[in-house]
Amino acid sequence: MHLNPYGEDAVNLAADLANRRPADAGELADRCRAAGLVLERPATPQDLDRTRVALAAWEKIVDATAGRERAELVNRMLAAAAAHPRLTDHADSGWHLHYRDDRQPLGSMLFSLFSVGTALHLAGRGMHRLGRCAVTECTTIFADTSRTGRRRYCTQRCANRDAVRRHRARAAP
Repeated sequence: MHLNPYGEDAVNLAADLANRRPADAGELADRCRAAGLVLERPATPQDLDRTRVALAAWEKIVDATAGRERAELVNRMLAAAAAHPRLTDHADSGWHLHYRDDRQPLGSMLFSLFSVGTALHLAGRGMHRLGRCAVTECTTIFADTSRTGRRRYCTQRCANRDAVRRHRARAAP
């Protein structure tokens, strides 16, 4: 069984790269491989530049507050990135769909992956399922893949820190 690489994994990779931007093309390639992507060629500085453009567009989607605004931003990203869907069996990993042209450079592939993955994530799980941590001083982005769809914090650590802060504020004289 093949999991849909354009859903949860794509938005989690986008969040990871947005939260801690790769310093160079080598780090970008290493982190993509660690996320399970098959890279067909070495990453280049141009791939890093294209990825930065993709992440800037993606962060606008994260920060949009209304569903229609998010949809419009996703649609713009899709129009700039995606080609017609095609079946592929690259690297003999099994047949699956790609929403991009074959042999795209890594930066363009990530642009397509983030746009299609975000569209599928939001349409399938809910338009509110991307966000930033609710702790004021934390700007970490997360994709809400929880069962309930009510995630507010990037990590349990931030959730606990905020709960302690609220408790102390209530207990203060």
